[in-house]
Amino acid sequence: MKNEMKLDVRSAKISDIKGIMHLIKKAYKDLEDYSRDIIRGQITNFPEGHLVATLNDEIVGYSASIILPEKVVLAAHTWKSITGGGYGSTHDEDGDYLYGYEVCVDPDIRGHRIGQRFYNARKRLVKFYRLKGIVFAGRAPNFKKKLKQVKNIETYIEMVKNKEIRDSSLGFQLRNGFEVIGSLKDYLPSDDASLGYGIHLMWKNPEFQEVSKKKSATVEQNVVRVVCVQYQQRGIKSFEEFESLVEYYVDVTADYRADFVLFPELFTMQLLSIKNEEIAADVAIEHMTSYTEQVKDLFRRLAVKYNVNIIAGSHPTKVGDKVKNISYICLRDGQIHEQAKIHPTPDEKYWWNIEGGESVKVIDTDCGPIGVLICYDSEFPELSRHLANQGVNILFVPFLTDNRQAYCRVKYCCQARAIENQMYVAMAGNVGNLPRVNNVDIQYAQSCILTPCDFPFAKDGVAADTTPNVEMVAIADLRLDILREARQSGAVRNLKDRRHDLYSVVWHNKD
Repeated sequence: MKNEMKLDVRSAKISDIKGIMHLIKKAYKDLEDYSRDIIRGQITNFPEGHLVATLNDEIVGYSASIILPEKVVLAAHTWKSITGGGYGSTHDEDGDYLYGYEVCVDPDIRGHRIGQRFYNARKRLVKFYRLKGIVFAGRAPNFKKKLKQVKNIETYIEMVKNKEIRDSSLGFQLRNGFEVIGSLKDYLPSDDASLGYGIHLMWKNPEFQEVSKKKSATVEQNVVRVVCVQYQQRGIKSFEEFESLVEYYVDVTADYRADFVLFPELFTMQLLSIKNEEIAADVAIEHMTSYTEQVKDLFRRLAVKYNVNIIAGSHPTKVGDKVKNISYICLRDGQIHEQAKIHPTPDEKYWWNIEGGESVKVIDTDCGPIGVLICYDSEFPELSRHLANQGVNILFVPFLTDNRQAYCRVKYCCQARAIENQMYVAMAGNVGNLPRVNNVDIQYAQSCILTPCDFPFAKDGVAADTTPNVEMVAIADLRLDILREARQSGAVRNLKDRRHDLYSVVWHNKD
């Protein structure tokens, strides 16, 4: 039928991000819209709490909610502080209330009760998790217009409740069984129509009983096996010889049934030894870019053949008229992702004319979302926090260092990233030497797999490491369930205890 319409409410997916961004920009012309990374963080941090409404497969509504403790949702707060800057990173699976922080409906779609459908879905979610109820702060879109008449927000609320003033937003919430428990000043300062106020609302679950909460029935992989290759630089005669060396290590990791294998930064520089010419650094890098497609094809093929996700170190790559240091992440389902180095070192910029990338990407894998920071990038804590906000549990750091001091900078910073973000960090570096390659002539490395420092983990925060400057691998099984438990109830709770009311990481590139 020509006029057939299909309206559906379902869980939001990563693939919905573009549609959600378009919807929010359309619905909130006067408010700041969300970045791609913020929406990804929302969905990743609590998938069950984020819903979309689709009309004939087009996204026409979005609902976002997280679980939080009672003392948090009932205390004075702002939208920014209670949602972790919008990422939903404050989600607490041991909380008491579902906290709603977004309901957005296409303004061109009227009469389909999409808001009502979202509220009903939230109530079902509350009952499934056996929570006490729902709390959120609603807008007061007519408050500024009525300010001369009402004088203050409390009077405005009372007049709406008494139907002396019409407020479609608050009226809708009252009809849905929500009760006003107060107002929140400066809740959303950018909401000029509400003068920044939020109306504090609560719905109590009539079926709530003080029992242990029912957990999600979703099956998740709890153990992830990671292998870090401490790769030896040596002279080779052909690309085929390089391929055989790489395949050996991938084959070994497959025998160990690894989920991920990490190679070092710029370990492909070994290819320069094929011609065995001592050439200028910038010429060498330009030459290396000619191997890019061969390198990508090699690792994509090996990932599928050996059923392992490969972080293929990094490789100099021509992007337009620029050269960037890019890590290729080849997944075992055939997908290939890229992560450029954001901060080239002074030597990389001076000798090789390498330029930095513009974005840090979350990569969705069959073991959950991961991030990759190349060497020097690990020394900038904002990058890893940006990834942690989006739900990353494992960070991979391919590195290249030529002396112990340089190595220690990377290692100590990676250990700090593991502690402050309560995540696992895997490092892989080069050993050996390439005498004819300027700026890659000597290597120093002790590859390792790092953990937070708490009782469930290794006593020194090192799950596995290698002997310094010896070609070998480090292997560790990483428990994601223990990581989640540490974040919720560890001796220290670095992610949970952040002061979102005082500071945040703001990513300016909204992509």
